Amino acid sequence: MHPDVERLTHLLPPPAERRPRAWPEVEARLGSPLPVDFKDLVDTYGGGVFDETIRILEPDCADPDYDLLAMKEERAEVLARLWEIGPESRPEQLEADGAGLLPFAYIEGTGAYLYWLTGENVRPEDWTVLANAGRGPEWEYHPVPGTRFIRSVLTGEIHSAILDDLPVDDHSFDPNDEILDG
Repeated sequence: MHPDVERLTHLLPPPAERRPRAWPEVEARLGSPLPVDFKDLVDTYGGGVFDETIRILEPDCADPDYDLLAMKEERAEVLARLWEIGPESRPEQLEADGAGLLPFAYIEGTGAYLYWLTGENVRPEDWTVLANAGRGPEWEYHPVPGTRFIRSVLTGEIHSAILDDLPVDDHSFDPNDEILDG
């Protein structure tokens, strides 16, 4: 298990049932490899919501709004339109040759997303986090991997104005399987 996922399991035990994914197939459909920590996170917890705030996008989610592959396309279209018509400007981190964004989490009730900052010559393990307010032009850059960012925001080690409801005293994880069936 990836060390960042293991640390997260000490903070918040995962659901008992694990559902490992067919990652080579997912990555082929996505057109990109994914970070090992994210694959371990999804294999350990599944898609769902940490602390009623951070919803992990998972491949093949029953709800397309929380499906990793569907949101890759949707967010790319939305951001391209925003940047084309203005007034929002692209984050400076995207000015590097080959830099791109790939969403991996949605922030409940806000319209905000967490993205990996990807790059042509950047290994997925080295992708860092860009958070976008969703309903405004605010972007935050966090130079850490995705799972470490999630754990650090949940514990208060990293502060994010976009995730200003965190940290909370009692941690929780609600799996998509329970949320979407209920």
